[in-house]
Amino acid sequence: MYIFSVSRNGVSGKELERTLGVTYKTAWRICKQIRLMMQQSDRPLTGVVEIDETYMGGTRRKDHQKSHWDNKTAVIGMVEKKKGEGKITAITTKQANATVALPFIRAMARQGTEIQTDESRIYHRVKREYAHRFINHSKEEYSVNGISTNTIEGFWSQMKRSIDGTYHCVSPKYLQLYVNEFVFRYNVRQDAVYPHLLAMAGLRVQ
Repeated sequence: MYIFSVSRNGVSGKELERTLGVTYKTAWRICKQIRLMMQQSDRPLTGVVEIDETYMGGTRRKDHQKSHWDNKTAVIGMVEKKKGEGKITAITTKQANATVALPFIRAMARQGTEIQTDESRIYHRVKREYAHRFINHSKEEYSVNGISTNTIEGFWSQMKRSIDGTYHCVSPKYLQLYVNEFVFRYNVRQDAVYPHLLAMAGLRVQ
């Protein structure tokens, strides 16, 4: 847990294998159990919230008749626009569409929240329930009158660099665990991570 707590970019099973002198199977299980403790909070986000989606894994297909998103896993994320204090939440899904995004927003964005997104059609119906402002990336708009998705895009960049550099590849089956890990790291970024992990490890198993 301490090794996880002092690493910003995550810890691979191979690294833990070398450090602890255990088999890779044992090291991988230890990593998995630590990530299971890094659960996301169910506290709804408030204030101004940026929402965006990204795609992880897969390889670019040579078959031009198929979308290059077909073999990737989508991740939808939301982050509070509060400098130094904003929390984030994110989920993996087979497809990033309104059918997935809207229930996620309803569950994790408190009523009265202002939603900021890009021009994606995924979020068009958000305006029926929330104040919704968006920027148009296709017109090379990135921050206009305080509207942007720069915070959530910065999180995507950090997470992808860490996964590419530390884990190299993650299967869709376990991707949510890794997303949880980086959400957890972001949400406790102002604190020492180890006491949080220690407290979770001491919780009674239900």
